[in-house]
Amino acid sequence: MALEQKINEDIKAAMLARESQKLNALRAVKSAILLAKTQKGGGSDLDEEAEIKILKQLVKQRQESAETYRAQNREDLAAEEQFQLDIIKGYLPQMLSEEEVEAALKGIIAHNGFSGMKDMGKVMGMATKAFAGKADNKLVSDIVKRLLAQ
Repeated sequence: MALEQKINEDIKAAMLARESQKLNALRAVKSAILLAKTQKGGGSDLDEEAEIKILKQLVKQRQESAETYRAQNREDLAAEEQFQLDIIKGYLPQMLSEEEVEAALKGIIAHNGFSGMKDMGKVMGMATKAFAGKADNKLVSDIVKRLLAQ
């Protein structure tokens, strides 16, 4: 099922259950999806990679907002952002563990014969495609650096 359909169904369920906080989070996701669809030039559907990118952007916005509110001692607003963040994260694919990422990267490096920091760009390019939305790029980068430095 496409993300947009799932969001629409969850919006209806949240309306019936009168869950206003959840409804706000879901409407923000739907709004971002509709905005992305109109920016691309027409009623085309978004692919899974684009949907994941939108969700990650929304998660990052909520994290930054929550941090800002906590710095300003506004726990009420930080709690709202955190709630929305948790709802949005529920639509992201399950993230890989550090061990799973490291094992996959070792496989990429060994299979292609990469060695040394000079190959980091090549490894990162392949890893970004392999882990699209399933691993944090900073974590991947740190592991690649450690593996290539050996």
